Amino acid sequence: MFCGIILISFFTMSFMPLFSKIGVCGLFATALLYQKLGVKETVCVSNKHVYLVLIGVFIIHLVAGINTEAVHSKAFWSDIALQLPFLLMPLSFALLPTWPSSYLRRLYLLFFCLVVLSAAASTVHYLQHTVEINKLYSQSQIMPTVPDYIRFSLMVTFATVIGTLYSSSNGRAYGIRLSMKASTGFLVLYLYLLAVRSGLGAFTILGILSVGWLIIKKRRYRQGALLGILLVVMPSISFLYFPTFRNKYYNTEYDVAHVKTTSSANNLSLVGRYYSYQVGVRLVQKNPWFGVGKADMKKEIGHFYQQDYPDIDPSSYLMPHNQFLYCCVAFGGIGLLIFSYSFYYPLFRMRQQASFLFIAHYIIVSLSFIAEFTLDQESQIGILYTLIFILLSLASFIQAGQADPILNWGPYISHKQATD
Repeated sequence: MFCGIILISFFTMSFMPLFSKIGVCGLFATALLYQKLGVKETVCVSNKHVYLVLIGVFIIHLVAGINTEAVHSKAFWSDIALQLPFLLMPLSFALLPTWPSSYLRRLYLLFFCLVVLSAAASTVHYLQHTVEINKLYSQSQIMPTVPDYIRFSLMVTFATVIGTLYSSSNGRAYGIRLSMKASTGFLVLYLYLLAVRSGLGAFTILGILSVGWLIIKKRRYRQGALLGILLVVMPSISFLYFPTFRNKYYNTEYDVAHVKTTSSANNLSLVGRYYSYQVGVRLVQKNPWFGVGKADMKKEIGHFYQQDYPDIDPSSYLMPHNQFLYCCVAFGGIGLLIFSYSFYYPLFRMRQQASFLFIAHYIIVSLSFIAEFTLDQESQIGILYTLIFILLSLASFIQAGQADPILNWGPYISHKQATD
């Protein structure tokens, strides 16, 4: 229930910000209750550390307080509150017993339905304001979405993976599989209509990897060829029939052409990100080991902007739009190493048995790290979205004699362990 509340909170954050906190705190309270009641474990205790290693992301934010100026203490504690899910959620899953796969399928299906409903509402809004929204895309803006368009484009991409796996299962009724296929097809079209670079890039790379997997690993040449054709044809069709996609393409081309004009950072998004990288690299060179402290970043970044790029207005100063560079600026090279180890350890540890959804989610989130500081936005959506699907995959298992017809939900518990 509380995981469901967390999923719903992605779409209610703007008007019910406390909903996500209810989900996180309720999940933690439930985990403590299970421990108090002494519920029997069904997961190997030696695997508990896979959850707990993720807490390292919270710890580097906490330790950064040592490197924070007293005047910025309020910003420091606000960041600690923001990062609390990295403490409470892994700890909750470590305390809880293993979940039946039926619970997990319901949560993934809930998320899929929420994404479809939000995408449908966004599409209706577009159809009602087509001229105005098409114009926005020529001005580096995007149609309104719930949640914000960058996070939502990643969610849509992940939902297409869920829909594809679910609809390909022969263990489901024909009508359900047909509706899932139709919904998944709609999401693919919507992704190109929305035309957000992060989501499209993640979708394309996942598609290319899937083509290689189908052809090389599974020898399913027909399916691989059809998917490859889709990846080639969809951009062409979108360019012809979706003004949003076409305007986004021309807008991106224009931004790239003006990247060397410093003053263009005041009104061109890609140019602004380019100079945020330049300033970030300068700060890393000055503070290579321990960084400047996350709470002090705004002040330090402003200083370098004023010094190196006086043509950029203070209102256009950007934090480094790259999660790894952002961490390196805030916490230094040592902090970046701790972050990378903590965040990617579950993927490394479970790489041999990991489900496709688990791997796909890591790929989508990692690609978003290239162009965004996904885990350090003012909203918790990026943190919650990233964490919940890592933890749900780790919490799953295949019930004895009941292999999941959709996918291998359990990344590390074998049939024998489940039976035992």
